[in-house]
Amino acid sequence: MRPELKVLFITGYADIAVMAKGQRSPGMHLITKTFGMEAMATRIKAIINGA
Repeated sequence: MRPELKVLFITGYADIAVMAKGQRSPGMHLITKTFGMEAMATRIKAIINGA
């Protein structure tokens, strides 16, 4: 319904396990635990800026 919507998934699963299923669509991003608040803020800024 909203293909322009940017989504950040936060998961505790290994990045490779999540990516192997190939279930992400364009605009969907992933960050895996554990991460600091600065890393999450940097990731969100990159997503908003189109990186």
